[in-house]
Amino acid sequence: MNTIRLRQSDYAKIIDHAKAGLPYESCGLIAGTVDGEIKTVQHVFLLTNIDQSREHFSMNPREQLAAIKEMRTNGWSPLGNFHSHPETPARPSAEDIRLAFDSSASYLILSLAEVEPILRAFHIENGQASAENVECINE
Repeated sequence: MNTIRLRQSDYAKIIDHAKAGLPYESCGLIAGTVDGEIKTVQHVFLLTNIDQSREHFSMNPREQLAAIKEMRTNGWSPLGNFHSHPETPARPSAEDIRLAFDSSASYLILSLAEVEPILRAFHIENGQASAENVECINE
């Protein structure tokens, strides 16, 4: 089972981005290093949800391309993406599963449905989602 290592500051950055995007879903990409089953996030890319929807997202293509270029420049691997669920739990929706085309990616979902945000990660392959570990580390 993969483990996603995420700095506390990057976790806070994802939460702030999601709250700023309310009432819509927010999204972004994560990049870093892979060592066996450990994915260490080196950078979080905050992208625009061009759909402006409470129930789905589409990343801005120009921002995606810029993020990929920055990943290459810095020698980071694309680790996956994240998006928020403003009103539902931190689990993949049927649409999230249907649109998960990259089985090497980790799919992080941040739920803002409760008082405290909940971040979970998933591996999605062949229409099946399985949980991954999320480990927040101090700087």
